[in-house]
Amino acid sequence: MGEIEEEIDSPINGKEENLVEITLKTIGPARPSSLRVPSPIKVLDLRRLISGKNHLPVDNLKLILQGKVLHDNEDGDDVYVRLNDGDSLIVAVKPKPPPAGFDVDDDDEDLRFQLPQSTSRWKKKLYSVLRNKLKLPDILLMAIFSFSLKMWALIVLWFMLAPIAHKWDLGPLYILGTGFCIIFLNLGKRQPGDDSAYSIFNEGFRELPGTLNADRLDRDIRAGQF
Repeated sequence: MGEIEEEIDSPINGKEENLVEITLKTIGPARPSSLRVPSPIKVLDLRRLISGKNHLPVDNLKLILQGKVLHDNEDGDDVYVRLNDGDSLIVAVKPKPPPAGFDVDDDDEDLRFQLPQSTSRWKKKLYSVLRNKLKLPDILLMAIFSFSLKMWALIVLWFMLAPIAHKWDLGPLYILGTGFCIIFLNLGKRQPGDDSAYSIFNEGFRELPGTLNADRLDRDIRAGQF
């Protein structure tokens, strides 16, 4: 039976290619047909051959071998498929997209967490292992890839120092100090002339308009607004 291979030597690189005859079973009223193709072959090239033979749109063409959908590439690498004589390939044509402005629900695949196209190669490899091999849920993948390497290094360092703090009975202080560090690191930077939400950091303890404090409550009560 046919085998899917992510990385094999291309026939162009010196491996002799063999012609095999496969059976195409198109979903719908079309009758099965046969096609001679080289083996091994890129999935993208295979889709193009089938598209040209059956006059089908190559972009909407999906190929299924042994119950598995064949993808053109995975983790940035071209996927090759090794076919044998007599293999059956199911050919499915995705329906055309709805007209512009027509609101439809996206496919489940579109709703799943995906890495940006500019993501580095090693991150794509790690994402593939965590998603396809370990079957991690999307919410966990989103949490993992939302942090930078520097942030993950700090998290690992925090867990390494936590047992030391516990050993010296400094656990509460360690956690409290961590909380203050998180607050200060996320304060951001003010532009010149901007006032802080906390009047103690402003010149002359100037408050922002609309600040609710004891003086404001006292004035409102005396003015009969409560």
